[in-house]
Amino acid sequence: MALALTTTITTAHLSNHHSLSSLTSLPRKLSHASKFASQLRFSSRNFAVFQQLKSGDEQIEAVEEADTPTNANKKRLSEQSSWEAKDSKGNDYLYRLGAEADKMNIAVGARSGVIDDLFTGNFLGKDSDIVFDYRQKVTRSFQYLQGDYYIAPLFLDKVVCHIVKNFAAHLLNAKVPLILGIWGGKGQGKTFQTELIFQAMGVEPVIMSAGELESEKAGEPGRLIRDRYRAASQVVQNQGKLSCLMINDIDAGIGRFGDTQVTVNNQIVSGTLMNLADNPTRVSIGQNWRESDVTHRIPIIVTGNDFTTIYAPLVRDGRMEKFYWQPNHEDIVNIVCRMYEKDGISRDEVVTIVNTFPNQALDFYGALRSRTYDQSILKWVADIGGAETLGSKLLKQRKGEKLPVFVPPEQNIEALLESGYSLVKEQELVMKTKLSKEYMKNIDD
Repeated sequence: MALALTTTITTAHLSNHHSLSSLTSLPRKLSHASKFASQLRFSSRNFAVFQQLKSGDEQIEAVEEADTPTNANKKRLSEQSSWEAKDSKGNDYLYRLGAEADKMNIAVGARSGVIDDLFTGNFLGKDSDIVFDYRQKVTRSFQYLQGDYYIAPLFLDKVVCHIVKNFAAHLLNAKVPLILGIWGGKGQGKTFQTELIFQAMGVEPVIMSAGELESEKAGEPGRLIRDRYRAASQVVQNQGKLSCLMINDIDAGIGRFGDTQVTVNNQIVSGTLMNLADNPTRVSIGQNWRESDVTHRIPIIVTGNDFTTIYAPLVRDGRMEKFYWQPNHEDIVNIVCRMYEKDGISRDEVVTIVNTFPNQALDFYGALRSRTYDQSILKWVADIGGAETLGSKLLKQRKGEKLPVFVPPEQNIEALLESGYSLVKEQELVMKTKLSKEYMKNIDD
């Protein structure tokens, strides 16, 4: 490199200078050039100056001044290195990138394929972060729903239409509400019917409950909703599956009943859901905004009993589409028929049961069937030694020891009607007997 530099400068000066004085000054310039060539091995930033050495003494003297100890700057490893890169504001690029990223080391861990397998090890398996799978699996797959269940056509049409409209919102020239509010009486199967539809459509939703809408930390439920929303978006992006965010019994979490106090978290949850409905593709969980941080539009489904207790701007038509679910007689008969199908109960017998106990919620007929198991369970307890030995039999079984086989009862209409009358009697006692009056004599009726 030094030889090339000498040749370049010699040719340049011989062609530009014809006097003896210029030739006598050439060795001094060549010594400067040799010194510069040795420095070039350590600093690539002088390459542009090196190309301008033909212009004479001024450039060489400028290089001398720039490389003096008083003006020396910290040498960079490479012009292409990211370790010392700065962003447009002069801040460290890698630090800013790490602060904005939503992927943390605790969520990645020493996983095979993510880092070099040399450092993965086998003593903890390929995934040394033992809670990685649990932390990431916030969706529901409904593997427990085994069997043939009845889905009401009206319910199916409403949920399917809402999901399709939101995933095709960019193709529609219409305002599409992000939230579907399913409300109605207690125990009418709002959640169960929705889960059956998810299973039929292949939707893998993220499900929340009213208990997660309050916290001792202000702002935590709102952040959790945004986090779950982004998790549903990741299902769409990474797995190629339909997903949505479902919140059960939302009125129990943020509704106002009587003189109940509104908390900060109630307000934040309502504001968060309103913000999602207005900006469904820009969702932050605390990191700085990035132009490329655009999430998929994820439909939200909420269930409740009385939406008049919820903050009114959240329930308005532009943000939430409402669906009142009250199954009619035919829906109830069809659902109960599927429920009792394996028990050999005919459709006519189901109609008799439904007509005998009118105005009952769907969960009443499930509880009615469960009540018929009581006598069989008590007989099974007596067979294993009675209630006194339940602890040693159920929790401290010896290896190889087997419990007696439980024989489920044979279902018939007489047993089901008997259980139904028992449940109705309990309902009447709850409504008529108010034991609180025995403790507070001055309570108003």
